[in-house]
Amino acid sequence: MNPFKNRALALTGPASDALPVNPDDMNDLAHVAIGLYVETGGTVSIVTVTGETRTIAVADFSILPIGVQRVRATGTTATGIHALVLA
Repeated sequence: MNPFKNRALALTGPASDALPVNPDDMNDLAHVAIGLYVETGGTVSIVTVTGETRTIAVADFSILPIGVQRVRATGTTATGIHALVLA
């Protein structure tokens, strides 16, 4: 049984998929993320859904519950980044 089959997607989650992210200074994510999951800590430089650029220090296995349209290569040292999406 799939409990998500007839459920409407909601910004409050849960995400329907986790897509690997390759940080890129020029291109947005294929799907706007409702959050990020980071496997190995460091800094993550993002462009939020409001167009603001932010650099955030994160620990290993962090979840950032923020709308993200781009993860920038410049300023990002964290690895194993996944976009939590409603796809």
